[in-house]
Amino acid sequence: MSGQALVIGSTGIVGFNLAEHLVSRGWGVHGLARRPVEIKGVHSIGADLLDYPGLVKALKDVNPTHVFFATWSRNPTEAENIAVNGAMMRNLLQVIRPKDSLEHFALVTGLKHFIGPFEMYAQVAPPLTPFRETLPRLDIPNFYYDLEDQVFAAAEQDSFGWSVHRPHTMIGFAKTNVMNMGMTLAAYAAYCRETGKPFAFSGDEVQWNGVTDVTDARVLAQHLEWASTTPAARNQALHVTNGDVFRWKWMWGRLADYFGLEAVPFSKENEPLGEQMVDAGPTWADIAKRHDLVEANLERIASFWHTDADLLRPFECITDMSKSRALGFTASRPSDEAFFDLFDRMQQERVIPPVAVKQVLCVA
Repeated sequence: MSGQALVIGSTGIVGFNLAEHLVSRGWGVHGLARRPVEIKGVHSIGADLLDYPGLVKALKDVNPTHVFFATWSRNPTEAENIAVNGAMMRNLLQVIRPKDSLEHFALVTGLKHFIGPFEMYAQVAPPLTPFRETLPRLDIPNFYYDLEDQVFAAAEQDSFGWSVHRPHTMIGFAKTNVMNMGMTLAAYAAYCRETGKPFAFSGDEVQWNGVTDVTDARVLAQHLEWASTTPAARNQALHVTNGDVFRWKWMWGRLADYFGLEAVPFSKENEPLGEQMVDAGPTWADIAKRHDLVEANLERIASFWHTDADLLRPFECITDMSKSRALGFTASRPSDEAFFDLFDRMQQERVIPPVAVKQVLCVA
């Protein structure tokens, strides 16, 4: 089954990979973003969800059967996150619902549903792992809850289906980068390779030794299509990961091997990535110039703050996918291959230097 999809946030890690996937599956795809980029087979739309009149105009001739909401606005406090992201959702629903074309609305959130928003990160005792969809909400403000409630209410009133998708840390290529561990670690490894800087694990000992999982954005794309077209998955909140688990003490060596680097293991002396790379911008600009890379601004490629938040978690964070498996979702991917595929594409797209040629800069 295919339909007319509207992907909200089509330039990000979720939306970009979803748009490519849906096109390959024969869907008609409209991709909405504030600063749209060209995606083969996608009708790109530039609009700001906070600009209601502009959104009405931008979506005037778009009548989607399926909406995939994969964007958010980061604000200083969770109260502001709720206000701003809630307004974005309200505006979209107010524009889409009168069209009477909607069959399914898919919302992508994440595991902060269980461990709390950034302002309370690691301050709330997490539930026992693996996290299951049946766990109750935390008794603290969370913009994920507001978005869910708006979708649930609209779906009940208008009789369309919904699904909520909760991936763990996502790995995948994107045209813009806000929260992307894979691209961040690729940029860090490329920088280490080019400069001779040690490729040092920057996280917590719990993450180094403990078990974790991640989500390939392409697996998430399959999950989104599956849930939005499968009656058994209608009106369900669902976890989605690659289907395997790993320890960073193993994965760090795998990533190092790809780039021809020596893996520096966990040490309490290792600085977080945000501190290690705080002054790396000018050197990256030089690397980009020498290798004719598409982006000389390191901040547009790497989100060190976000990867630090993942790797510095002092507790285990893994999810249970039994519900999706029982309902019929079978896609999976080895997580090291997810990283390697991303690194390959980043070289093809000239985001990082080619790994085959190692050139070391002398950095004072």
